[in-house]
Amino acid sequence: MPNVIFYHKDDIPWQEVRAQQHGDRRAGVHLKFLERNATRTLSYARYDPGMIVERHGHVNDHVLYITKGDVMVGDTHCAAGTTVVLERGAKFGPLVAGDQGAEMFEVYWGDPGPVPEDPEAFKELLRSKGIEPLPHPPFSRP
Repeated sequence: MPNVIFYHKDDIPWQEVRAQQHGDRRAGVHLKFLERNATRTLSYARYDPGMIVERHGHVNDHVLYITKGDVMVGDTHCAAGTTVVLERGAKFGPLVAGDQGAEMFEVYWGDPGPVPEDPEAFKELLRSKGIEPLPHPPFSRP
């Protein structure tokens, strides 16, 4: 029987899933996994100020809604209140969090794993900005 399910983001801890060293400051992507199963993933994301996520796509549709702060998605400024719809196979980014960082609600239909467009170009972008990529932190998936 179908269910009605309720989640509150305050009931779920943040988990750091990506990290970079920006001079003397660590920046990361932090997620709260609200739900993850074979058909969908729901998460609440926090990008620290200046965090850069490489240009990438997904093997499914992906929607994100900026709830706080702002982020550049490629050349497009996305302030709080912006919805970004990424159709399956489309690429976007790089994503660059603004001076105050950004928070967003994300929905994926299926596997949320990213498909990077050009890892070498991303490494060069980080190098040009003096940013050191750090190993992906360990985190638990629901």
